[in-house]
Amino acid sequence: MAYYVGVDLGATNLRAAVADEEAVVLGTDRRATPRGPSGIAVTEAVLAAIRAACADAGVDPTDVSAAGIGSIGPLDLADGAIDNPANLPSSIGRIPLVGPVRELVGSERVYLHNDTIAGVIGERFHSDRNPDDMVYLTISSGIGAGVAVDGEVLSGWDGNAGEVGHMAIDPDGRRTCGCGRDGHWEAYCSGNNIPEYARQLAAERDPDTALPLDDEGFDAADVFAHAESDDFANHVVGRLADWNTLGITNLAQAYAPLVVYVGGAVALNNPELVLDPVRERLDGSVFNNVPDLRLTNLGDDVVLDGAVASALTGGTGDRTQVR
Repeated sequence: MAYYVGVDLGATNLRAAVADEEAVVLGTDRRATPRGPSGIAVTEAVLAAIRAACADAGVDPTDVSAAGIGSIGPLDLADGAIDNPANLPSSIGRIPLVGPVRELVGSERVYLHNDTIAGVIGERFHSDRNPDDMVYLTISSGIGAGVAVDGEVLSGWDGNAGEVGHMAIDPDGRRTCGCGRDGHWEAYCSGNNIPEYARQLAAERDPDTALPLDDEGFDAADVFAHAESDDFANHVVGRLADWNTLGITNLAQAYAPLVVYVGGAVALNNPELVLDPVRERLDGSVFNNVPDLRLTNLGDDVVLDGAVASALTGGTGDRTQVR
């Protein structure tokens, strides 16, 4: 029997899974992502997670045929590494991944992707239709996308294609993104930025609202929790839908996907408030084919499932390529 490893490396958590040739998961491991003292500590944690998942499955790491990794970025595909990840301490620096994993499993077939590209690989593999043209969009602490066009998963020369959260959707640049540039989609609609956007809108309107705008712990969840009972919270949710519609319209016009799967904590926790208003708006904003907008069926496992699917299919997500 052939065995395949998937790794989901996030800024907070690290997960590994071992699966068979049918993508049935046989063993798993979950642990915190080290925050130092160096990138090698993260590499060692990835290797330890793979060993633990293999032990859970009763599989020797050297019996693994291939491995896929869905990771935070930015990536250096040429070197098979992460280069100075933005959401880890600066002391982390560089995190070698492909080379050490190849040594552990004894296979040259190790595929590294950013997490949203792993997401579209997973969606493509597990989709009933296995469409050649599709997008996986995450709306979470940040915003990003994985894109497949004509059956090809787009990675870009450096592995960092799909940074759609940094598309400029507001030409007036009324909000500054965490990257330091103005008017980016992520500056309005990501989980990290929704609270500040709500405060900005409140400063413009001086509303009578139950939202705890002045509380240090005010977050995106508060906005969605109050949306049905508070006029101002409902207004914020409507503005988020406007910006999300612009971003998804741009995706539809650029790549012509048949379907856009949406995941990430903001969407998964509030599907009706995030997706339904966008569906209502898309027909009036997309020029040609309006994509089917769906919540991901893979939930929080989308990146891990995509990493396993990458190992199975050589990085394509195409089930006909399982080997």
